[in-house]
Amino acid sequence: MTTTTIRGVPVKFPFKPYDIQRDYMEKVLECLQKETNGVLESPTGTGKTLSLLCSTMAWLELKKAQVQAQCAMLRNDDLPKQQSHEWLQDIAGKEVDTRALSGLPTIIYSSRTHAQLSQAMQELKRTAYSYMKASVMGSRDQLCIHPELVNEENRNLKQQMCQLKVSTRSCNFHNRVEKKKEDPLIRDINVMDIEDLVKLGKAHKFCPFYMSKELNKFADIIFMPYNYLLDPMIRKSLGNIIPKSVIILDEGHNVEKNCEDAASLQIKSSDLTLAIEEVTAIMKMISEESLPFDDSPKDFSPDDLCNLKQVFLNIEKEIDQIPLKGPDGVNLEGTFLLDLFARAGVTFENVSGLSALISCVVQFLATVNEGPFARKGNNLQNFQDIFQIVFISPLEEFREKIRKCYKVHVKEEEVRKKRQGNWLSKASKAGGRILNYWCFSPGFGMNMLMSLGMRSLILTSGTLAPLKPLISELELDIQVRLENPHIVTGEQVCVKVVTAGPDSEEFNCNYQNRDNPKYISSLGRAILNLTRIVPNGLLIFCPSYPIMTKCQQVWQETGIWGDINSQKTIYVEPRDKNSFNSAMHDYCEKVNDPNLKGAIFMGVCRGKVAEGLDFADGNGRAVIIIGLPYPPLKDPRVILKRKYLDVCNARDREYLKGEEWYSLEASRAVNQAIGRVIRHKDDYGAILLFDTRFNNPRIRSQMSMWLRNHIKTVNKFGELMRDLRQFFIKAAVNFPLTDKSTRLASTDYGTSSPNKDGCCSSNLFSEASTSSLDLGNDGEVSIHKRPRLNLPPQKRMKINLVPNVSNPSVTSETTTKEYILMVKKNLDVDSFRGFTEALKLYKECERVDLLIGKLEEIFQHRQHLRYLIPGLETYIRTYHMAEFSKYCKINGLLD
Repeated sequence: MTTTTIRGVPVKFPFKPYDIQRDYMEKVLECLQKETNGVLESPTGTGKTLSLLCSTMAWLELKKAQVQAQCAMLRNDDLPKQQSHEWLQDIAGKEVDTRALSGLPTIIYSSRTHAQLSQAMQELKRTAYSYMKASVMGSRDQLCIHPELVNEENRNLKQQMCQLKVSTRSCNFHNRVEKKKEDPLIRDINVMDIEDLVKLGKAHKFCPFYMSKELNKFADIIFMPYNYLLDPMIRKSLGNIIPKSVIILDEGHNVEKNCEDAASLQIKSSDLTLAIEEVTAIMKMISEESLPFDDSPKDFSPDDLCNLKQVFLNIEKEIDQIPLKGPDGVNLEGTFLLDLFARAGVTFENVSGLSALISCVVQFLATVNEGPFARKGNNLQNFQDIFQIVFISPLEEFREKIRKCYKVHVKEEEVRKKRQGNWLSKASKAGGRILNYWCFSPGFGMNMLMSLGMRSLILTSGTLAPLKPLISELELDIQVRLENPHIVTGEQVCVKVVTAGPDSEEFNCNYQNRDNPKYISSLGRAILNLTRIVPNGLLIFCPSYPIMTKCQQVWQETGIWGDINSQKTIYVEPRDKNSFNSAMHDYCEKVNDPNLKGAIFMGVCRGKVAEGLDFADGNGRAVIIIGLPYPPLKDPRVILKRKYLDVCNARDREYLKGEEWYSLEASRAVNQAIGRVIRHKDDYGAILLFDTRFNNPRIRSQMSMWLRNHIKTVNKFGELMRDLRQFFIKAAVNFPLTDKSTRLASTDYGTSSPNKDGCCSSNLFSEASTSSLDLGNDGEVSIHKRPRLNLPPQKRMKINLVPNVSNPSVTSETTTKEYILMVKKNLDVDSFRGFTEALKLYKECERVDLLIGKLEEIFQHRQHLRYLIPGLETYIRTYHMAEFSKYCKINGLLD
C-alpha cells in the first residue's frame, strides 16, 4: 500500500499509481474540492473504478477530519488548532455546518447493474478504506426473504403486499429490524453487499430490504443502480439522501438513454381494457357480497370505483378517437397527452386523489389471495405510474418544456376481442391503439435530479466521447473534463479494418447486403481461417439478433459452421437468462481446456456480452465486429429523435445533428463491444473490424480516442493472416501470463442477485466475489486463479478506528492472528464459519484429507482467494506437512 498526495489529499493506493490513474484521481478530487461537476472518460483496463473509489474515500476521510476539527474548535477555543483547521479547509473544500453533522456529505456510487456494484464493493473491501461504512440499495426482488413474497414475480404486487404486511405489523422479519440494527453482528460489518444482507437476514430473521434503509442512514458511501437516481418514481423511495451528497454515475455511457426512458411511457388499449376489468371485478365482488366481512374494502366506496372506472373509459374513448393516417401512425405534440387526460377528467387538481385511490384498490387486490381475482392489480398500478410521469408540475414553464422535449406517437395495436355490454366498454368500433409518450431530452430528467441540490456529480465511463454533445444533451454545468489515453502500448493491440474476405467478397453489412448469401459465406470463411491463428477465446459481435441468426443459418447450410466448430466450439448468445448462464459456463471450460483450441462466443452489440462481460487474457484474445449497429432507420422513435436534434442544433451548435447522433449511436455500441478485451496493462488482443465502412473518417473519429492511432486497413486477407500470426507470436513472448491458467475478469450476467459463489465451476465469469486486487498491475480489478503472492513484507498503516490489513497476501511474516483476520475479511459469514469448523474438526480427528476436502468446498468457486490456503501451514501437524505441501504445489499455490 502506498500513499500518494494529490491536490493536497493523501490517497492510499494498493501500489504506486500510473500517470493516467493519477490524472484521473486529480480530476475526481478537483470536482469534490470545488463542489462542481465532472465528465471523466478512462478506457477499460486503466483501473478507473479503483482510482475513483480511493480518491473519493480519501477526500471523505479528510472531510470527516475537518468536521471533527471544527467541532473541537467549538468545544475549546484552542487557537493553535486554527492553522490545522485552515489546512483542512484548503484540501477538503468549504466548511460544513458544525451545528449538524448531517452536513457531512454522503457518497452515492451508482452503476448500471447490481453485479457491477458488487464488484465495486469488493474492491472497496480490499483498499485501505475498508473501515468506511458502506451500504447498498436493492429492490425487494433482491432482498425480500418473506416466504409468501419471495417467489412473487410481479414487482408492483410484491411491493403492495409488502407494504400491507408492514403497515399491519404482520411481517415478523420487518418487526425485528429495529432490534437487530444495533446488533454488533450488523453494526461491526463495514462493507455489506446484497448477498451479505440476505445471508444475515435469513440467519437472524430480519428483513434485509428494510435493514438496508437503516444502514443507509449511517453510511459513508451508498451503492445503488443508477436507475434509482434517474427514475423519478424510484427516486422518491430514497428519501432525503441526495441533497448535499456526491453522486457518481459509473459506467455512465447509457445515462442519456436511461434519462429518456425513465421519463417516457406507453399506454396500450389492451392495458386500459385490463385496468377496467380489474375495477369491474371488485365492483362485482362487492355487489354480490362474495367477500368475507374482514376483507371488505374500507378505504374506498362503490362510488369511488364507479368514478375510477369512468375515468378509464373516458381515456379509452379519447385514445380510440385519435385518427390514424396510415400504418405508420401519427405524431403529435408532447402536450397532447396532458390535453387528452384533461378531456378524460384527469387534471393537476384531482390526479393525486386518483393516484391515492388506485393505490388503495391495488393494495386491496393484493389481499385477495383466493379465487379468480387473486393477485391482480398490475394494470391499475401502471396507470398510477403513468400519472406520476405526466403530472410533474402545473406551471406553464413546465408545459413549455413538455412541448419542446416530448412527442406523442400513436399507432395501431392488434385488434382487441370485442367485449360485451355497454358497461364494460363505451369505445368505438375502432381498433386498439398504442400511445407512446417519448422524451427526447436527457436533460429533462437530469435537471430534475440536479434540482435536488447535490454537492457534485461525476459522470464516468470507458466510452463517453465525444464529450461536448453529451454535456449539451444532459444540460449539465461541467467544469471538469478528462479523456484519458489507454495504458497499453501498440505492441499489445492489433486493430485492423478488414474490407474483404479470403474470396475478395467486400465486407459491407448495410441493409442491401446483409441478406446476401455470398457475403455471409465469406464472413464465415474468414472466421474459419482466423480460428487457426487466434489462440483461446474469440468473440464475435453482430449488429443485431436477426443478422446473427442469418449467419448461423447460412453457415450451417454451407457446412462452414461445422468446419469452424471443429476448430473452436461456437456458442451463441441466447436471450433466456438460464440458457445464457449455461452457455457462458461451457465457454469458460472450453477456453481453458489445454486439450482444446479454445472457443467462440457470438453475441450482438448492445447485448449482455457486449455491455456487461469482461474477457481478460485468453478469455478474449480477439474480437470481431461485424458491421455497424445503427438504430433501426425507420423506427418512429429514431426518426423523431433525429428531428428533435436537428431543431436543437439549429438553436445551439453544441448539439449533434440528427445524422451525427445516428452515426454515434453505432460507434458507441462498437466501442463498448471492443472494451470486452484488453482488460489490464499486461493484456493483449486483436480487434478486427469487418466492414469497409470503418474507413469512413466520421466513423473513425467516433472510435475511442486510445484506439484511433492503432487502426490500420488491410485490403487483402492474406496480409491480415500474416500480421495476426506475427502479432500473437510476439505478444505471447513479451506479455506472458503470470499463471498457467487464464487471468479472469469481472462479469455481469444480468441476474438480479449477485452470487458470491459464482455459477461457473472454473470461476471464469463469477458474479460472486466479482473482484480481487492484483497488486502488481495497473489497478484493473480482475478475478483470476493465481499462485501465492511472494511479495516483500510491508508495514501496515495504523488506523485507529478499525484495523486494516493493507496487503492481502500471505507472507512468512503474517502472524496467526493476522491470518485469521485476513480470512475472515475475505470470506462471507457462512464460509468463514465453515472454515473455522474445518480447523476444529482437523484438530479433533487429525485427518488432513478431511481438511483438504472442506477447503475445496469453500474455495472451489473462490479461485481468486486460494492464495489464502498456504497460510494454514502453521496449523498443520508435522507428520501431515508433506501431504499438505503436495496439495498446495499441485494446485499451484506454492513455488
